[in-house]
Amino acid sequence: MSTAIVTDSNSGVTREESLAWGVRVVPMPIIIDSVTHYEGVDLFPDQFYRELKGHVHASVTTSQPAPEDILRVWDQVLEDHDELVYIPMSSGLSSSCQTANALAADYGGRVVVADNHQISVPQKNSIRDALTLAQAGYTAPEIKEKLEKGGEDTLIFIGVDTLEFLRKGGRITAAAAAVGSIMGIKPLLVIRGQKLDVYAKVRGVKHCKAQLLEVMRRSVEEYRAKEIPIRIDAAGSFDNKQEEGDWIAAAHAAFPGEEIQYNPLTLSIGTHTGPGAFGMAITRRILP
Repeated sequence: MSTAIVTDSNSGVTREESLAWGVRVVPMPIIIDSVTHYEGVDLFPDQFYRELKGHVHASVTTSQPAPEDILRVWDQVLEDHDELVYIPMSSGLSSSCQTANALAADYGGRVVVADNHQISVPQKNSIRDALTLAQAGYTAPEIKEKLEKGGEDTLIFIGVDTLEFLRKGGRITAAAAAVGSIMGIKPLLVIRGQKLDVYAKVRGVKHCKAQLLEVMRRSVEEYRAKEIPIRIDAAGSFDNKQEEGDWIAAAHAAFPGEEIQYNPLTLSIGTHTGPGAFGMAITRRILP
């Protein structure tokens, strides 16, 4: 049986990776000042974060893909495959997963939706694991089961440079944003499972980065103590290569000898964090 893997652009799978891996990607709509763009089609991370930095008061929102866009991709994939696994962003952060499940009901089991509560870099890791499982002969329902079983072990920490986008997204109040800006407070956010929460409030970007790296070190030790196979990744929403390079260097220095990959934060997260955000993630490796 031929099993294909399909995802959405919240995974950060690039056009080049999509072609190399044989994975189809459904683009997510991003609305900037009432104009709709599509992630990975006419809007890319570096361009997006430069736009946000230059127009901090712009109206930026996200939306789920139109059903017809999802169905078109699925139908094209199923012309050459017996079944597919669709891996959208976490149902806890968007309704796109619920929409996909409703659409999949009309495919007689040929489309399986895996809700393993991932987004951005961990979601891309899910694609890599799903491809490995498919190549090892696992069926779509078996891949879904393995992905969802390990999904709750993912841990993402993100520090932000500005509070403005958290305020606009309703994550913090206008009063809290004003006070935080005056005091130089930088929230350290955590995404675990289906929730995005404030993990800590830290004075200044330098201290926020230091605390993020420290909590990552402690978390990695806990995973290793439990003998959980993991990946360690770095991410950011930088609008210049110097800041990006500095963060990558800091991540490697904190975890010497580890294979750490860097990816830009996907736009669904970047809409809320704004430019200049920095993050790291721990993802369980899903092994055959």
